[in-house]
Amino acid sequence: MRIAEREMWNYDRFMRLKLPERVIEFPRRPLVMGIVNVNDDSFSGDGTLDFDQAILLARKQMAAGADVIDVGAESARTNRAAVPVAEEMRRFSGFLERWNDAWSDLQPRDEAQIWPPILSANTWRNEVVEGVLKSGNVEMVNDMGALPDGRNARVCANFGAALLIMHSVGEPKVSHFQQKWEDVIGAMERFFEEKIELAQAAGLADEAVILDPGIDFAKQQDDNLTIYRELARLQKFGRPLLVPVSRKTVIGDVLGLPDPTSRDAGTIACISSAMKRGGQIFRVHQVGAAWQAVKTLQAILAIDC
Repeated sequence: MRIAEREMWNYDRFMRLKLPERVIEFPRRPLVMGIVNVNDDSFSGDGTLDFDQAILLARKQMAAGADVIDVGAESARTNRAAVPVAEEMRRFSGFLERWNDAWSDLQPRDEAQIWPPILSANTWRNEVVEGVLKSGNVEMVNDMGALPDGRNARVCANFGAALLIMHSVGEPKVSHFQQKWEDVIGAMERFFEEKIELAQAAGLADEAVILDPGIDFAKQQDDNLTIYRELARLQKFGRPLLVPVSRKTVIGDVLGLPDPTSRDAGTIACISSAMKRGGQIFRVHQVGAAWQAVKTLQAILAIDC
């Protein structure tokens, strides 16, 4: 078997993603996750503290084909202090209380789009995780905190929500530019083994877990490129892989583009690479372009929905 064939994702593999009141079954076309930043310091410059503007962006992304809307109330940028818990919850609440009106008069772009789209909360502190899940609308927690303990997994289990576990090291909101890896994928495999066991011990079902290799988090350019090349090794866990491809620093490094908003073509290239190696969810700013790329690759790779 050629290396390229070994790296290809087995799209006939059956997986279930369990949410509070529904289940997403794979094989199917990978999901497109749109990014909505209810903050004023997004690295990509697209954040807003105006709740109506944030909802309008979510509506545009859903109309463009988003299967998931990932809303965050603070930037992951490490050169910014963490937002106080009360302020983060205020921002989430302003968005969440408008959520049902955001999609109720829209229609899915095609028959494969998840409808209504899954609402994901991008947060890491336990108090905020519990607060957003109490809203009743959030179905998934996108935790950039690398799951240092079982608290967020336990809360997700209590509410029936899915939990995205992102690979990183150290504290969130702290720079880790000096981190070195001899074998970044091997370290990632050990990390996910440990964190999945931690989540299980907290009562979270395996079918509620999503894995994220954490592109750009505690990683250098060569580490990120290695992850794209060897992403298929993470198939061993039998869980959907979310790949945060959009406008990443590694794209800017390769292309010499310091402005994140100029990296959308590179983002599509990363989607193509990751989709052929196991990516099942793609987190993006430009949903329409990503939807076109994923749907075209679906036809090329003959993936059934």
